[in-house]
Amino acid sequence: MFNVRILGLFCCIITVLGCSGLSKTTKKTPIPMENQVVKLSTTHGDMIIELYDETPLHKANFLKLVDSGFYDSLLFHRVIKNFMIQGGDPNSKGADANAQLGSGGPGYKVDAEFNTKFYHKKGALSAARQGDAVNPKKKSSGSQFYIVQGKKTSPAELKRYQKPGFSYTEEQINVYDSIGGTPFLDQEYTVFGEVIYGLDVIDKIAAVPTRRGDRPVEDVVMTMEVVDKTKLEELKK
Repeated sequence: MFNVRILGLFCCIITVLGCSGLSKTTKKTPIPMENQVVKLSTTHGDMIIELYDETPLHKANFLKLVDSGFYDSLLFHRVIKNFMIQGGDPNSKGADANAQLGSGGPGYKVDAEFNTKFYHKKGALSAARQGDAVNPKKKSSGSQFYIVQGKKTSPAELKRYQKPGFSYTEEQINVYDSIGGTPFLDQEYTVFGEVIYGLDVIDKIAAVPTRRGDRPVEDVVMTMEVVDKTKLEELKK
């Protein structure tokens, strides 16, 4: 009887401690919306991405997918030096080395949200999409995205990419001239965020050897999480 009582007491203690520990590990303090940024971790380093409030459909969708773990273990399946790095195809998770990637998604598209404030400078986060022939409204993929590396573009060359109702500001001209980008994509693909830390990681990924189809020879794996912008200095460590 003595042993039974001790065993019962021991089980009770374990149960209480277990519940207490579970409560501590699962309880998460909500991050205010205005402070939410995304930490994108890769095998070549981390990037911090800020999403634009002016593209609310894309921001809400991206945060939803990040929170659900959708992007974890996916690949940057298309990498082109001096252009961009692309990921977000769910079919890339655990994909065979010879698999054809780039057509997967969550089963829906997001309406385009073009804004002349946002352009394809280095570090821009943009939504991939199907071509105009099958997608005349330029709707975005529900999950696939690319991050711009690009190259420097002179003010004279930049004039080629201006369109009726769209011309570059002095600031945009200076940015393209100093850090570069891909201006020929402006107002064609929705830009909905930018890398605010980790631009060098883009360069590292863009420099990896690739095989036919622009897929890296060695997989570049990603994970993402929503983090607090006010703790950016801590996140950089």
